[in-house]
Amino acid sequence: MNKAIILLTACTGLIHTMDMAAQRQKPNIVLIITDQQRADLCGREGFPLPVTPFADSLASRYAWFNKAYTAAPASVPARCSLLSGRFPSATHVRTNNNIPDAFYETDLLDVLKAEGYRTALVGKNHTYLKAEEVFDYFVGYGHRGKEKPETEEEKALARFLKKEVPGHYLKPAPIPVEQQQPYQIVSHALDWVEQQKESPFFICVSIPEPHTPSQVCDPYYSMFPPEDLPPLLTSRKDLEKKGEKYMALAALEDKACPNLQQQIPRLRSIYLGMVRMIDDQIRRLVEGVKSCGNEENTLFIILSDHGDYCGEYGIIRKGAGVPESLTRIPMIWAGYGIKPQSYPMDAHISIVDIFPTLCSVVGAEIPVGVQGRSLWPMLKGDDYPREEFSSIIVEQGYGGEDFTLEEPLSFEESGFFRPGVEGSFGGLTPWTQSGSLRMIRKGDWKLAMDNNGRGELYNLKEDPSEINNLFGNHKYVSEQLDLLKDLLTWNIRLQDPLPVPRRQYPFKRNPYNYHRHIDHE
Repeated sequence: MNKAIILLTACTGLIHTMDMAAQRQKPNIVLIITDQQRADLCGREGFPLPVTPFADSLASRYAWFNKAYTAAPASVPARCSLLSGRFPSATHVRTNNNIPDAFYETDLLDVLKAEGYRTALVGKNHTYLKAEEVFDYFVGYGHRGKEKPETEEEKALARFLKKEVPGHYLKPAPIPVEQQQPYQIVSHALDWVEQQKESPFFICVSIPEPHTPSQVCDPYYSMFPPEDLPPLLTSRKDLEKKGEKYMALAALEDKACPNLQQQIPRLRSIYLGMVRMIDDQIRRLVEGVKSCGNEENTLFIILSDHGDYCGEYGIIRKGAGVPESLTRIPMIWAGYGIKPQSYPMDAHISIVDIFPTLCSVVGAEIPVGVQGRSLWPMLKGDDYPREEFSSIIVEQGYGGEDFTLEEPLSFEESGFFRPGVEGSFGGLTPWTQSGSLRMIRKGDWKLAMDNNGRGELYNLKEDPSEINNLFGNHKYVSEQLDLLKDLLTWNIRLQDPLPVPRRQYPFKRNPYNYHRHIDHE
């Protein structure tokens, strides 16, 4: 009897050891997400200033996408789509105010926990997750400092951001880099990573910048002088071509920032300085994770939730329409399993593709209801159906009829504007978010259609700022029809499969959630 007990104990210990070894074979995952960072302000895309040298170096050694898009150009809809692998029309999270309405069955955290991962979130949440309950480790930050400031330095930063920077601070910020949020967030992240010895880990490092409040300390404030910046390709004179929603946003910005046109050069300079500060902290994070002995077994993903006008059309921040400046996002995959690429990946992808990709990475089945597709075969250098990734869709708008400038509402009544407070406005207003808009990108071409049947068609190679609307031009009827076909296909594809049939009907899916088969011919 004693021998049997001893044998059983030994077997149990062996199984546990083997189980732990199998767990350690799974890669660690570091997801780095910024807020409101444009995709094109980087050296790898030809921007002439050294704004993201470290991210550019990672991209050159691993894989990156220049046709990666958000699901919707607003933080909460985009981040909820990342976690659920579902577009806003399926999650029901179409605005930043729909967090309680999130609809899904299984999300990224559910899968990772089932696969034995330790999980952490450091930084901005802004999703349906109750971070304190879901993650093994959570340190929350918002746009105005740490959620629960403890030290005097943390309290000083919160006071500065809340009292001195309602929208932007046009002088060098008095808060040094070591006390700025990106540095503090990376410090907390590294403290946790250093303690992970047994189980594989997932950590989301979520940096609230370069989203407003716009402020940065030296040396970053002085790094990109306004007079050294490349000229903008557009201005307020182009607003009429872009439509009434852009004009409404410009009117709001002028009420909140009477001197905005004179301030835009400095605001661009500050924005670039914030991005460079973030890039330096990403370098510190990646090098710190590697120094913990995780270099060979860690997958790094770098992206943003959406972009920023950053002065295009004479406006700032976000709100109106689906221009490339708002919808296209940076995305880099580096480290574990990634086949180095000499050029950007030739695929149109979405933020919703991250969750199913990570399912493939950790060896889990993609849950029913996920609408994104796994990028893992292409990232490893394996075959994948190129037609599957020949276009991508973006959604925008919370529905209903469009608000117009003739509506009896005022900016003050809307709750998005504080009179007399410089820079205190939000671009996500009823004027910019009402109605529904869908966008399709395919190669050099882009199409957008709204709920009133109004269309926009642009050749991005010839017209990167999207000023010359070719919709309805008989010369481009073939391109227009092709994009309309893709847009219709995407909208049919995104009809929510949840809930699936309860009986009788089997639910057929590709292991990578592809809708098209690989062509081996």
